[in-house]
Amino acid sequence: MIRVMVVDDEALIRKGFQYILDAAQDIEVAAAVPGSQALQVAQEICPDVVLLDIRMPDVDGLTVLAGLRRLSHPPVVAMLATIGMDEHVATALRSGAAGFLLKDTDPEQLPSLVRTLAAGGTVLSSKVTRTVVDVCPNVGPQEPAARDLARLTDRERAVLVLIGKGLSNSDIATRMQLSTSTVKDDVSAILTELKVGGRIPSRLAEWACLLKPPRDQEGG
Repeated sequence: MIRVMVVDDEALIRKGFQYILDAAQDIEVAAAVPGSQALQVAQEICPDVVLLDIRMPDVDGLTVLAGLRRLSHPPVVAMLATIGMDEHVATALRSGAAGFLLKDTDPEQLPSLVRTLAAGGTVLSSKVTRTVVDVCPNVGPQEPAARDLARLTDRERAVLVLIGKGLSNSDIATRMQLSTSTVKDDVSAILTELKVGGRIPSRLAEWACLLKPPRDQEGG
């Protein structure tokens, strides 16, 4: 059973997420609380996954995230937001968030996303991932980075750019007319060469930035 805590300042949002997730046989919403209660309750119930509103009137979501990361058994945290929170996306990911979801996420997809988080994966709304690439930090192509990227094949470099745009393995396979297993092999090679210990959005977005052409050179 995956134990989830929902943290949001709006009771309607909390109840909505709880209703959707509790309908799944393998997920239990152990608590649904406002931000001011998040850290205390998390210490008491030790949730596996926390869905955390990034902007709340009583306490800043990034502050709560930092507190959760300091717990002896820190949960996996995905930030919840509405459109227009672009400036907070990269900060939250660098601070240890494992994902970033919009509050209008398709309810049918929500249980699957929670399972991915609980299994150690990362989840990003496609709109959010595009933002991460657009506002990624100014990481210049320093020598070590250039050497690591140079070890990638042309196809692996193309796959990396598509990962940075938020495409799944199956989406990349369709776009590049490859089999899904081939894409999985390429992703594994990319993670090995770039020394990224998992498909971590913030790190892959930074690497993708090094390959992303200027806007005036991008096609359609």
